[in-house]
Amino acid sequence: MKKMKKGTSARFLVLLLVFALAGCGKTGEQPSVYARAESWAYLEAEKTADADVFFICPTVYGGEEDSFNMSMDDEDARGDFLGATNMEKGIYDQDARFFAPYYRQAGLNAYELPAEEREEYLALAYEDVKDAFTYYLEHYNEGRPIILAGFSQGADMSIRLLKDCFAEETVNDLLVACYAIGWSISAEELAEYPHLRFASGADDTGVIVSFNSEAEAVADSLVIPAGTRTLAINPLNWKTDGTPAGKEENLGACFTDYSGNITAEIPQLTGAYIDGLRGALKVTDVTPEEYPPGLSIFPDGVYHLYDYQFFYRNLQENVEVRLDAYLAEQAA
Repeated sequence: MKKMKKGTSARFLVLLLVFALAGCGKTGEQPSVYARAESWAYLEAEKTADADVFFICPTVYGGEEDSFNMSMDDEDARGDFLGATNMEKGIYDQDARFFAPYYRQAGLNAYELPAEEREEYLALAYEDVKDAFTYYLEHYNEGRPIILAGFSQGADMSIRLLKDCFAEETVNDLLVACYAIGWSISAEELAEYPHLRFASGADDTGVIVSFNSEAEAVADSLVIPAGTRTLAINPLNWKTDGTPAGKEENLGACFTDYSGNITAEIPQLTGAYIDGLRGALKVTDVTPEEYPPGLSIFPDGVYHLYDYQFFYRNLQENVEVRLDAYLAEQAA
């Protein structure tokens, strides 16, 4: 789709966005909880930057016997939420304002349920994410380019937002890219939602960037069940076919803590290639013994927890590349 040209007035863009919110279903309803600063893990509305990051946190809430969604008032969960956001924030925020809403995310226990039973808890989580995004769009965006990003459940929520709120051309024109890391997206979904496009290289814009890391022997996982195929792009060579990337193309795996500090960096940790059958990103130079799954919902060899960490520097560089490409398109 054609992007808004540089010089289009911010006031005009805001009016168009407010009109677009009618399709997203929020304008004119009861006041949003996201009018309150405490509903946001990050709300960098006063920062000066050319673009915005809207980031959706991965699952940190474990759940309880009778509770499958995080309470917005759970201080322990909010602390974990902020920490998990900090672990990935450094990839995205060099040249952008950062917005990350708290939301009633589904707990890890929800993922132990059959998919059809799990959906009601994910749908509740998405209600909050959509509310936060539409509030952000109406009150903070002012026509800035948007980098939409998330990991795991956050990636799922990002894709839901794309299908829903970005169906409006005025909003879709603002999309630099959606980094939906650690979740699946199929060719059938792209056919069902024609405004969605999957990345085909390192610098295309308005696209989805997604992959799921696993060992070569893995044939089934929660994210890519056996018999299904997801789309993927290799974060080392930005190819969507099976072209392998050697570990020399890995600019640096970075392991971060809850403050966002890089506690260890390993250049050239591993190479990777995309498996043509599953669409998984097969990671070639590490072992499941070195990098265990960490969660009972994943079998050995699923490197879900390391999707960002294994390819941290390559992703960080790519966010800058895509934003520069988007801004160049605006200036043309």
